Amino acid sequence: MVLPGLVVERDLGGARISAAERLGAVNNVRTTLVQAVGGAVVLFGAYATWRQLRVNQEGLNATREGHLTDRFSRAVDQLGSEKTDVRIGGLYALWRIADHSAHDREAVISIKAAFLRTHLPWPPQGQGQDSPAAEASINSVPPLETRAPDAQVALTGLGVLCRERRPDWLNVSYTDLRRADCDGLWLHHINFDGACLEAASIYQVNLTKASLIAANMRHVELGTSILHQSRCIEADLRGARMVRADLREADFSGADLREANLRKARGHGTTFTGADLRLADLRGTDLTGADLTRAKLEGALASDVTVWPAGFDAQAAGVVMVDDPGAEPSILLQAAALARNVPPLQSA
Repeated sequence: MVLPGLVVERDLGGARISAAERLGAVNNVRTTLVQAVGGAVVLFGAYATWRQLRVNQEGLNATREGHLTDRFSRAVDQLGSEKTDVRIGGLYALWRIADHSAHDREAVISIKAAFLRTHLPWPPQGQGQDSPAAEASINSVPPLETRAPDAQVALTGLGVLCRERRPDWLNVSYTDLRRADCDGLWLHHINFDGACLEAASIYQVNLTKASLIAANMRHVELGTSILHQSRCIEADLRGARMVRADLREADFSGADLREANLRKARGHGTTFTGADLRLADLRGTDLTGADLTRAKLEGALASDVTVWPAGFDAQAAGVVMVDDPGAEPSILLQAAALARNVPPLQSA
């Protein structure tokens, strides 16, 4: 009530105006002051509301983190159960936590990898129903989803969650993954060194920069899979099917590829130094820039569309030239394919 008059008197500086003009000037100042005070009240109210929302959000986050921690702890406890169905429930619970919490994704992935290493060591440390002997014929070994369904769930969850994982090494070495179902999974940058993947189905799998050093991969199905820059040094790939696989810049030094099917595979810059490719099917394989130093190729099949490295003499290496089979049909694997009997190897 008082301040507007004082402001007007100060602005006039002693000048004389009519009463009506003075009243209008005072009302203008009063209106401006009221608007300023109202604006300040609104801003303060907005700030107070924002602070309350922040406090509420922090409380909700703390509650959510507490629930996630409880769920995480219960799921991990379930993995130690003696009952298979309880362990499967714990693995699915961890999978769901990883889907809802990016912060816990890496921990869940590591736990699934550790679960595989501890529950399915290779060579098997027991002779139980879920651990056939290491020397058992692969045709007598049930699919992984039958003999160890919890391990198959862990492997599947691992391959799905790794799709959005940063490219760090993950250790799944020395595991028993005979007749495992890995179709369509993302297993890049994973260490499978010394693992047994005999007769496993690894169709359309991303194994980019994976390490498979000294792995047992006899009769494995790798059709259309990506092994770009993977390390298969001294791996046993006898009888493996690698039709239309991407083998660019992979390292198969010292690998045993006898009777392997590499038809229409892409082998640009692939290293086969000292590899055994006898009786392998190389019809239509693109080996542009491949390193075949000391590779054994006696009896390997090739066709007129096989692409060899510059200067390589296939006939001198003992390669047998036959007709090309033409376009490769799409491979539609069925679940029963995991239980199929594999033929005996001539090179066994």
